[in-house]
Amino acid sequence: MTTAAVLFMGTLLISGQVAIGKGSVSNSSVSLEFAETQNRGMILPWVTSVGAVTGVVDGSFVYDLSDHKVKVKYAAGWKDLSVDLTGATGTAVQIQNDATENPDAKVSIGAPTTAAPAAGILVLEDQTKAMVLPRVASPHLNIIDPAAGMMVYDTTAKQLAVFNGTVWSFWKP
Repeated sequence: MTTAAVLFMGTLLISGQVAIGKGSVSNSSVSLEFAETQNRGMILPWVTSVGAVTGVVDGSFVYDLSDHKVKVKYAAGWKDLSVDLTGATGTAVQIQNDATENPDAKVSIGAPTTAAPAAGILVLEDQTKAMVLPRVASPHLNIIDPAAGMMVYDTTAKQLAVFNGTVWSFWKP
């Protein structure tokens, strides 16, 4: 059985730090980091609706197919990150044709906590490390064909950028 087959068949536990598209992470406080030179973003998991997902913890990000919005989970509920006053949303290209949630699919990076395991496709377990999003200068200009549910950090404007399938939304703290 190949490593790729094992990844798709169940749970994978990765301990430590992970760099994608580069040799290593930039510092010891990083759990997951992406290369800066590729003008690519991270595509969030697509769910049929946020109501269909159980065991969600605060800080979870998804692309909700019921209304084509990128959302983040807060204690008070879900916050829409795809705010667009025109209401334009969409899925121009279907990249995830099977929109059925698989509750057993999970990749865990870092030292698991003593708390109950968090539900999610990708779970960063470390309590003292963070994820560094893909960093792209002006993603609305430099990512040629973004996918619905894509998320990056815009290094030019210094803000979070999410793509809902039609338009980019930008968020500053």
